Amino acid sequence: MKLRQDLLNAIRGGLIGVAEVIPGVSGGTVALVVGIYERLIQSASLFVSGALALLALRPAEAVNFFRQVQWRFLLVLLGGMFAAILGGAALIEPLLELYPSLARALFAGLILASLAVPYRLAGRWRAVHYLLALLAAAVAFFLTSLPRAAEQDPLWWQIIAAAAIAVCALALPGVSGSFVLLAIGFYASTIAAVNDRDFAYLGLFVLGAIIGLGSFAKLLEFVLARYKTITMVLMTGLMAGSLRALWPWQNDEGAALSPESDLLWVVIFFASGAAIVVGLILVEARVAKKD
Repeated sequence: MKLRQDLLNAIRGGLIGVAEVIPGVSGGTVALVVGIYERLIQSASLFVSGALALLALRPAEAVNFFRQVQWRFLLVLLGGMFAAILGGAALIEPLLELYPSLARALFAGLILASLAVPYRLAGRWRAVHYLLALLAAAVAFFLTSLPRAAEQDPLWWQIIAAAAIAVCALALPGVSGSFVLLAIGFYASTIAAVNDRDFAYLGLFVLGAIIGLGSFAKLLEFVLARYKTITMVLMTGLMAGSLRALWPWQNDEGAALSPESDLLWVVIFFASGAAIVVGLILVEARVAKKD
């Protein structure tokens, strides 16, 4: 039973890792789809609490927090995630360059079908909820419509800052960490660092990620505990608005173009992406029933 769960969690982590290297696709969204979102946030929050207690020289309190962390789940998940990031960085970048419209169509299908997850988790929707979701979608649409910044050779503190901002997307469905990096001009340098095994760059990136997640995980756990419905409503809107980033036909600055001759293939890839998510949801439902 444990081995099966480990294998499943490694696959879940792999799916999240793949999402994290795809601009426009949120790792948090995938975590929601595969049913581990709240569990992941809870473990991250407990780890942060333990680290803060350790820094405050309260070892007994730190040990208590660390004991509550689901270490086996977390380590297996992270292992699958990092393995997928290494493989994805080598494979996805050239695919995006060779077939950008088809790749974005596939990812758009993934996101659109994923809207069902936070929508259901929100529970009963009221008129005000639809209004809030619409506002969140408008914000996400606007942010993903901004022109992409030119890639640059970053300084050490810029790498830390960029990672701290982008990693929050892992904890927030609907917001793509890779797209954040792309928008602020750090995507190409980060993918290159992964492929080139630039451990100096990656070390600074991990430091920034720890800082960002540590600052955000506690807040998000509190919000989910107190305002779960509103949070899921806003996440639904953010995910819907983020579809703007995945319009298949774009120029290098991200501006939308009119559909081109590959319309049929775009529709096929879009439908395939949606089918993948529907399949994941069905598999997750069957696993949950057995457990």
